Amino acid sequence: MRFFENTTFFNYSWEQVAQAFWKRYPNPNSKHVLSEDTISRELRSGKLFTKRLLNKTNSIPNWAKRFISTANVYIVEESIVDVKNKILITYTRNLGLTKVMNVTEKVVYKQNKDNPSKTEALRSVWIDSQVRGFSRAICAFGCDRLRKNTQKMAGGFNHVLQNMFPNHNVIPNTHLTVTAAHKLKDAAINASELAKSKAAPIYASLNPNQS
Repeated sequence: MRFFENTTFFNYSWEQVAQAFWKRYPNPNSKHVLSEDTISRELRSGKLFTKRLLNKTNSIPNWAKRFISTANVYIVEESIVDVKNKILITYTRNLGLTKVMNVTEKVVYKQNKDNPSKTEALRSVWIDSQVRGFSRAICAFGCDRLRKNTQKMAGGFNHVLQNMFPNHNVIPNTHLTVTAAHKLKDAAINASELAKSKAAPIYASLNPNQS
């Protein structure tokens, strides 16, 4: 198993990052994200819990084609938004190709202590492989690719933030806090039943033993 951590800083408030998180696709750096569907969304104890299903693709190196027959993989993304404490936590893991490469990722978005107008994202990634004789090489390849992709993801997220908040430096932070809270609550109340009905069967078929 391989593990790595890195921290990305965004020059936007936590409230802005929490709002933009739901609209970060599409962006110029996310052409590999083919679709996203909301499976569930609810408020519990003042926190917003969301589960989404993403369909992504990646180029496959020639040496990996002996193990992988498709470049498409479903990713389940679970998130917790705590508006009161200004923390957004996401957990993602792949549902397909888990024997070849199993990737679990946790990202914690929180207000920067030294500069409250900035947001830091601490990313922790675990990579494992069950391919006998090749697991070490596969994990090393996955680790290197994810490190490089982290920079692309940050660039794409910044693109979305810039479009959403072109004048963010002049917007009062107190207004953003109230706006973010209302938008997150509204998102929970108005969660799309259509998206849930479309995504739930797909998720169930990929995980017959999971509730």
